[in-house]
Amino acid sequence: MKRVALLISGGGSNMVRLVEDMQAGGYGLPVLVGSNDPQAGGLIKARDLGVPTYSVDHKPFGKDRAAFEAEMLRPLLAAEPDVVCLAGYMRVLTPAFVDHFKGRMLNIHPSLLPKYPGLHTHARALEAGDSEAGCSVHEVTAILDDGPILGQARVPVLAGDSADDLALRVLIQEHRLYPAVLRRFLSGERGRLDLLA
Repeated sequence: MKRVALLISGGGSNMVRLVEDMQAGGYGLPVLVGSNDPQAGGLIKARDLGVPTYSVDHKPFGKDRAAFEAEMLRPLLAAEPDVVCLAGYMRVLTPAFVDHFKGRMLNIHPSLLPKYPGLHTHARALEAGDSEAGCSVHEVTAILDDGPILGQARVPVLAGDSADDLALRVLIQEHRLYPAVLRRFLSGERGRLDLLA
């Protein structure tokens, strides 16, 4: 069974969905959840699901990303994951980090890439007057939010939507899309998956 490690920065709702789906479906083995924030709520949720955890606080490292990533990498590499899933991990990774998992690292992003890489995606979609929004799962490359897209889920933008309204509807689709894409990825399927709300 393919071994999967997951990286988070906060509450870990996507991580929980991935772990629960792997445990129920038996298609992947969640071996480790790591975070750059020792207080991340998702760490407790992971332990409650029986998944080992670790954290490395990024703050003491300041701008020394290489030193921070070396500490993040040590337990991650020791877990020998076949695939690494970024699930709300809010640190930009260096090319050296990404290279360790080239072709084996996935991320979920709350926009219909290539639109709106980076932050504040929902506000940007509303400001642009878009009629639809959504989320994308993609392979991670050295360029932020730029790797091959493996799946997308779309939601309509409704009249009167705030960024928070849109974020909540997109999150529901994130929880559908990420497990579906991971299941296909672990089976060797690289075709793109598109879901409608």
